[in-house]
Amino acid sequence: QVQLVESGGGLVQAGGSLKLSCAASGRTFSSYAMGWFRQTPGKEREFVAKISWSGGITYYADSVKGRFTISRDNAKSTVYLQLNSLKPEDTAVYYCALDSRYIATTGVGVDYWGQGIQVTVSS
Repeated sequence: QVQLVESGGGLVQAGGSLKLSCAASGRTFSSYAMGWFRQTPGKEREFVAKISWSGGITYYADSVKGRFTISRDNAKSTVYLQLNSLKPEDTAVYYCALDSRYIATTGVGVDYWGQGIQVTVSS
């Protein structure tokens, strides 16, 4: 069906920046919402950001608001997450998500998930 391939992760010092990309391929829907979640070992998956098909509606978790920016390029079937002013607590595996209609902040009902990509922020 649909595959989501993430890139752009890595190791960065606190205060630095990274940009994550997630490209969708396969049998994509005519329109779809996309978003990002993250998870640290021993903790539950948490919502980070989401964006509507048109890109006109975005929503962020309070913990990243003002620091992270989500965007998309539908011609490339790609969603991006710009991570600025990174903190050690941002360290996690970040997962891209795609849904034909709506990204629930709980992650419940999401149609497709990426493989996850590591972001490590050193202090």
